Amino acid sequence: MKKFWKIFLIVSACVIGAVIVGFGILFFAGIIGGGGTIPFNPPGPVAKKPVIYLYPENETDVFVKLDFNGRLTCTYPEYGEGWKVIARPDGTLIDAEGKEYSCLFWEGESAVDYDLQSGFCVKGEDTASFLEDALGKLGLTPREANEFIVFWLPMMQDNAYNLISFAATGYTENAKLAIDPAPDTLIRVFMVWKGVDSETELEPEELVTTERTGFTVVEWGGAEVQ
Repeated sequence: MKKFWKIFLIVSACVIGAVIVGFGILFFAGIIGGGGTIPFNPPGPVAKKPVIYLYPENETDVFVKLDFNGRLTCTYPEYGEGWKVIARPDGTLIDAEGKEYSCLFWEGESAVDYDLQSGFCVKGEDTASFLEDALGKLGLTPREANEFIVFWLPMMQDNAYNLISFAATGYTENAKLAIDPAPDTLIRVFMVWKGVDSETELEPEELVTTERTGFTVVEWGGAEVQ
């Protein structure tokens, strides 16, 4: 009987050890960790859904290059060495394979430290109306503003308050665009925001309207900070 229990304990220990080793192998292979890589903890806020619209005056071959100070996590269409498309005045984009797109999309992680010292403190329930007004002032069309709002509003409307700032150089210096041919008008709207429990006083931020003339490029995106 003692011999039986001794063998049982040895077999059990071997099985448990094999399970632990197998779990570790699966984790580091990415089957449990996800996507074939060990999970990445971003050093800073994620730039979510920057999308780029191109509106030339005539059908035009356009090349867009993004110099991002961070790691691109997703692009569509695939970025490769840059986006090369045929752009039409209505914003329709056609790639080399003849596929049609409405915009160029990217997301990325970086260590940018966005400043929320100035901006707006908005009640969660007032976020939609605030964004409608602010995005219009910043130069987005109703369609572009609608796409912006339906993406961000579900994350913001249930907060007691949202601190909102529209980053300028803090964003554009870390996500530089090179566009050929160069646009006559470039509008880049990047919202930095944070949900808070109580009303917070911020230095007011001036929203500057850019008038659209000629070949116009518009980009919008944002990042939630902790």
